[in-house]
Amino acid sequence: MKYFVLLAGYGELPLWDDMSPEEQAAGMEQHYAFSRACKARDGVSIESGEALAESSGATTLRTRAGQMTITEGRFAEAAEHIGGFYLIEAPDLDTVIDLCRVLPAYDIEIRPVIDVG
Repeated sequence: MKYFVLLAGYGELPLWDDMSPEEQAAGMEQHYAFSRACKARDGVSIESGEALAESSGATTLRTRAGQMTITEGRFAEAAEHIGGFYLIEAPDLDTVIDLCRVLPAYDIEIRPVIDVG
C-alpha cells in the first residue's frame, strides 16, 4: 500500500533558516538515515519525496460558484508550515510510523493513498 507522509510542521524544531549550518546538516543526515532505513526494510520503498519552498511562494486556487480565484501566497487556513513530503510503498501503517521515527521531530501527517484505477 502507498502512504503519503506530509512533513506538516517544524514541531519543536527551529525554522530551517534559523538553524546553523551544522544543525541543517544534522537534519539532512536524518533524512538520509530515513532513506537508508526504508531501503533496508523489506517491502518498503520511497516512491517520491521532495522538499518544498516556503509558503510565501505558493499560489492558491479556489473555485466558488464556478469561478476560480488565484491568490499569491499560502493557503490562509493552513497554520502549519508544509516543508516536504514522501510517498512510500509499505506493507502497513505501523511500518511507516516506525520509519518516521528516524526523521527530524516534525509534525507529520500520514495518509493512505487511494487506488482509484
